[in-house]
Amino acid sequence: MYMLEFLFISFSCFMSGLYVYVYKYKHFLLMLLSLEMVVLSVYMVMMFYFSFFSYEYFMCMFFLSMAVCESVLGLSLLVLIIWSHGSDMVLIFDMLW
Repeated sequence: MYMLEFLFISFSCFMSGLYVYVYKYKHFLLMLLSLEMVVLSVYMVMMFYFSFFSYEYFMCMFFLSMAVCESVLGLSLLVLIIWSHGSDMVLIFDMLW
């Protein structure tokens, strides 16, 4: 019963993060937060899978470090866009090209 509840919570976090990423794309910060929610739900499933089958957690730590690098790059891009354009609206990205 615990396993099904955990997988349901992880799946609902994944789907809600994916929904926000696809349908609420006005602000770049909101897109980054929803992407992090998706990544953390995948990380939760990986941790549960590796602990259930008694595997080592090396792959989880590698995945988490890549997720941190992705979020740092996203935040630095957000700071650069806000500094140059004054807003994080995705609709003004056509001015970048």
